[in-house]
Amino acid sequence: MSITLNPKEEMDVRVLVPIERHRQLLIIFKELAVGESFIFINDHDPIPLYYEFRSVHGDVVGWEYLNRGGREWKVKVTRNEASQALEFKDVATIIDLRKTEESAWKQVVFHRYGMMEEGTTMQLMSRTRPDEIEEIFKTKFDGKHTWAYKTEAPGEYIVHIKKNVMTGLGDTGFSVVNEMDLRPFPPAQRHDLFYKAFADITPGEAFEFLNDHDPKPLYYQMEAESKEPFRWEYLQEGPEVWKVRVVKTKEA
Repeated sequence: MSITLNPKEEMDVRVLVPIERHRQLLIIFKELAVGESFIFINDHDPIPLYYEFRSVHGDVVGWEYLNRGGREWKVKVTRNEASQALEFKDVATIIDLRKTEESAWKQVVFHRYGMMEEGTTMQLMSRTRPDEIEEIFKTKFDGKHTWAYKTEAPGEYIVHIKKNVMTGLGDTGFSVVNEMDLRPFPPAQRHDLFYKAFADITPGEAFEFLNDHDPKPLYYQMEAESKEPFRWEYLQEGPEVWKVRVVKTKEA
């Protein structure tokens, strides 16, 4: 079902799949006049979208949190100045690390890459060689992506990253050794409990957890940072409860 957002009203983008949220909100921002705003509601912190806005439209994005946490993150986005948006030529998205806080690089890149469709390309721009990002791609997506420098010069690096195969790790046998309900806990504590549960299991073991919104951002963070392979399986997908099984897979 296709849903078109109305920027004159508060837009609840939780009804859309993540890639469609990004597509529609980027179009809406492009059409804003200087001083105009829109408000949207998301089911997790949409900070990667903020950096995508800045990558495409420049330093003209006003970003104000009206509500933080839980399943209802509400943000007011304002166009502060006129700008010329970068045009997408043979790429699905552009991430400009020069306009992104370095502490957020991995979250932004891998969050957006995780949403990309097979056969599409991300353009990554940086002042320095993005060696750490490249190494993660080699480790996590070996044989499943193409990494090609379009520009390599001091102060200017442009990379095209093509998603050749949908990502995912698999194994056959596992044992569920822990089940937990994260819903009663605040977001920061949920993350601590999740990482402790993952640290406590060994390859071939799994744990399952319940959450009150889609924990996909946690998956992207794990995919970018975990030194141990894992598999993420949805057992229930909303609208009120999400149940996920996390398997610590065995090294090939």
